[in-house]
Amino acid sequence: MNPGSRMPGAGSPSRRSVLRSAGALGVVVISAAAGAPLSTAAVGRTRVYVLVTDGCRPDEITAGLTPNLHALREGGTWYPNARSLPVMETIPNHVMMMTGVRPDRSGVPANAVHDRLEGVVRDLDRPTDLRFPTVLERLNAAGHRTGTVLSKAYLYGIFGTRATYRWEPSPLVPGTNHAPDAFTTDALISMVDSVDPDLVFTNLGDIDRVGHSDLTGSVSLDVARSAALGSTDQQVGRFVQHLKDTGRWESSVIVVLADHSMDWSVPTRVISLAPVVEADPLLAGNVVISQNGGADLLYWTGSEAGRADGVARLRQVVEAVPGVLSTHLPADLRLGPEAGDVVAYCKAGWRFSDPAVYSNPIPGNHGHPVTEPIPFFVGGGSRRIAIGQVRTEVARTVDVAPTVGALFGLRAPKGGYDGTSRL
Repeated sequence: MNPGSRMPGAGSPSRRSVLRSAGALGVVVISAAAGAPLSTAAVGRTRVYVLVTDGCRPDEITAGLTPNLHALREGGTWYPNARSLPVMETIPNHVMMMTGVRPDRSGVPANAVHDRLEGVVRDLDRPTDLRFPTVLERLNAAGHRTGTVLSKAYLYGIFGTRATYRWEPSPLVPGTNHAPDAFTTDALISMVDSVDPDLVFTNLGDIDRVGHSDLTGSVSLDVARSAALGSTDQQVGRFVQHLKDTGRWESSVIVVLADHSMDWSVPTRVISLAPVVEADPLLAGNVVISQNGGADLLYWTGSEAGRADGVARLRQVVEAVPGVLSTHLPADLRLGPEAGDVVAYCKAGWRFSDPAVYSNPIPGNHGHPVTEPIPFFVGGGSRRIAIGQVRTEVARTVDVAPTVGALFGLRAPKGGYDGTSRL
């Protein structure tokens, strides 16, 4: 099933039209809400583009390796102390960007959770998993037009039909389920040319997908990482140049950030908690684990009467395992009940693999504290951007929606933002 087709009611695919335009790499297909207008010129309008360089580390943006990203950073407002949130992977950090609130309010804690109703570990990729209004929907309601160009199939799934216009990622790379950045940028440019939304939210996935390879002992893979960074940077440069060539640059604000960075582990530094938990008489048969690479979410499934003792024992057992950095109660991390009963982080250079040691063969992982640092800067040609500013505040993924909202004069949602505008 197409993940976007799971969202019922107004704005479902059956009530949306399809636009086709020619891109550099072929025909680009964009779906549009029924009755959505085409591009209209407006004097003094602001165009906002959120570009997520998925999995990029802040130290990887340099004048030599990524000159286009570096130029955007140096010509705008840069937050060198920016952070994502641990235990957050791709989906939740993207959700925070578009909602401006933390997971205990949006209902999305990590990429994979144990579904307490269905009794299985599943991925979060359904539109109904997101239970908070996004800036996409709120801008639409205010008379603006929005777009999503998301390279990963599950991101396309969870955001559903919330944007006025959306591109379904294609072609997807087998095994990674993401569209290469060249195709994603082609779709971004085609969307801008054909319908010119006020806000476009874009994920570029190549850096992340190469990042999950093993960079700890292979020169060739290290070269592949550099090549992916350079390639993504070229696509960003291509988009910026297109804005300039089409007269949109002076009205454009570009928010660039990553959803997380990346850490690498060697084969001997793998943590599998399931065997340890099952060896404990109190815990055996009463715990389910959702593995998220740099973090494990542990769920008590035993009796309610035994929960307090079980959780206390679970933390004690897990913290004694080599490679585990710390354990936390989800509420202390502003996570909702979807995140289970205990969150465990691994140390730098380690990874979780559950339920067995071979379950997670991916050396590059994220979701633990060492992968918090991310690039975050606001650039573009608009006069609303502060030029050449370096600000030491700790910007976070949750700050994107307040920043976008401020650019359009949009009120905060009910209950306010958890983030802060970074203009």
